[in-house]
Amino acid sequence: MPKVSDDRLGARRREILDGARHCFAEFGYDGATVKRIEESTGLSRGAIFHHYRDKEGLFLALAQEDAERMADVAAEQGLVQVMRDMLARPQDFNWLGTRLEIARKLRTDASFRSAWLARSADVEKATLRRLERGREAGRLRDDVPIEVLVKYLDLVLDGLITRIASGQPTDDLHAVLDLVEESVRVKR
Repeated sequence: MPKVSDDRLGARRREILDGARHCFAEFGYDGATVKRIEESTGLSRGAIFHHYRDKEGLFLALAQEDAERMADVAAEQGLVQVMRDMLARPQDFNWLGTRLEIARKLRTDASFRSAWLARSADVEKATLRRLERGREAGRLRDDVPIEVLVKYLDLVLDGLITRIASGQPTDDLHAVLDLVEESVRVKR
């Protein structure tokens, strides 16, 4: 039996992730049935789940991919830049509308919560490190613990995702993000 190249395996995983992302964006987590994921990817159940344990594993792989991308941006440019990217290219983040369903699963499914939090930790760590560097450089206010600033920015991120996911207007949110940025900086 011929061995499949790593490039081909990577391309197949990319196909699956892209199709699944589209399916989750269109139907939500619960509505993205295996049949719909098959239709969206153009692949069979066996081909999909050869690469991913189950629907939850596939969803968490997408979350990990986004967490890594967001952590890279957060580490280099800050969490507010991640939010600005979401406003500039909402189509790249449209599957995050499933966050409302995720909130329910986080409350009711301990194993999902554990896996989700492990994957979300990268963005929080990158944000924490960036804020620490900003404080050391004298750019960030020092009257609030950094952990509180991280939670504050995370709450703003959740609100932004909810607003984008629910189809509310986002035209005025660049000014809101300016305000958020100003609120964590040292007043000069």
